Amino acid sequence: MPIVRMTHLDYEDLRLYSGLTDGQLRRGEGPAGASARGVFIAESQRVIERALDAGVRPLSLFVEEHWFAHERAVIERVQCEYPQATVYVASNGQFRGITGYEVTRGALAAFERPQPLSLDAVLARARRIAILEDVTNYANMGALFRSASALGVDAVLTSPSCHDPLYRRCARVSMGTVFQVPWVRLQGAREWAPAVVPLLRRRGFVTAAMALRPDAVSLRHPALREADRLALVLGTEGEGLFDSTIKACDHAVMIPMSHGTDSLNVASAAAIAFWELCHSSGEEGPFA
Repeated sequence: MPIVRMTHLDYEDLRLYSGLTDGQLRRGEGPAGASARGVFIAESQRVIERALDAGVRPLSLFVEEHWFAHERAVIERVQCEYPQATVYVASNGQFRGITGYEVTRGALAAFERPQPLSLDAVLARARRIAILEDVTNYANMGALFRSASALGVDAVLTSPSCHDPLYRRCARVSMGTVFQVPWVRLQGAREWAPAVVPLLRRRGFVTAAMALRPDAVSLRHPALREADRLALVLGTEGEGLFDSTIKACDHAVMIPMSHGTDSLNVASAAAIAFWELCHSSGEEGPFA
């Protein structure tokens, strides 16, 4: 793997780190070295290492000179496992000149997007899944994946309008757990539930929509805790879930609260629900 100490800012490969939107990277636009499958940018040693652990292929690394020694272990690992990838080493000014910001957590890496998992394969091995509907805050997405990984969720499904779990900030907030929890983006209409919930039901899943409804049951309801297979549906904290989603699900469910509080941040609510309905069973998910 070549190590290039930069003398100018015009390296074609570095366009992946500058001037391309998340959508363009996802579609594989950019320099000739970009993958037709699409590209994502990973930030920090922990995220890069977990991507490598998951078998995701790096195209290049981009690191400031003063972080080079700190990142040596991950650089040497890429050199060994992916000798075709290039390491670009920049001064602080060069780095900011390309990215437009200053990273305080070490290297960036451009990765080829992994082959998407199939819904059938993921559902076949899962007992507890989370379905995220229209979550468009990257920090919340990252926190949701981190809780899912820690608290026994076997897989995550994202609705067609959710933000990309592999976006740089989301992966960083997740501490790289987006590469540990199997996930699938649902295809089709934005209001996904009328088509997908019947499929889940045929596979034995009880579906529970987190929603403030008069008929909502407690998170500790026996129908949820004793379900052999459970799909927990969470939506954006602003608009909540679509009416069509709540109607399609078997139960509306809520977290009992005090002091007149009626809702929590979606990432906080998810962590509580995951602990109650996944971790408390005492079993580790099949993807652990």
